[in-house]
Amino acid sequence: MKTSRTIILVDGPSGSGKTTFANQLGEECGIRVVHLDDFYPGWSGLKEAAHMVVEDVLHPTSPGYTRWDWVKDEPAEWVALDPNADLIVEGVGALTQASVAAAKRLGEVLTVRITAPYEQRKRRALERDPGYAEFWDMWAAQERELYASEVPVQPDLVMQW
Repeated sequence: MKTSRTIILVDGPSGSGKTTFANQLGEECGIRVVHLDDFYPGWSGLKEAAHMVVEDVLHPTSPGYTRWDWVKDEPAEWVALDPNADLIVEGVGALTQASVAAAKRLGEVLTVRITAPYEQRKRRALERDPGYAEFWDMWAAQERELYASEVPVQPDLVMQW
């Protein structure tokens, strides 16, 4: 009988390759991947989503998140997660001191930061979602603010993707 979970927190700036990495790892290991893109509360909600990782996604008994409907620009349904399953949490804001502490209360934790050069990240992000172009600068400012306001977490693994 399994007594503890494994939580993998994958963070890095937009376009760095987090989603690709997390999806490949999740598929290879049979672990569910939760993407912060599914619940950021709109384009100005990065910091709030980082708190949602701690309060909702990593809740010890009833984990989950309220999905964000990007078309309607409003909260959608609650997505429940298995409180006993291993989990990969991926997105800008996934790796904070608070999320590491919450994950450690659930079991083993692996932290990963993914990086890539600025121009490569921007190109990837805009190829993936051309509608992102008008929000790129605003989102990048939120990334800088979040990373500056949080006590830096020394990840277990740093990768350039």
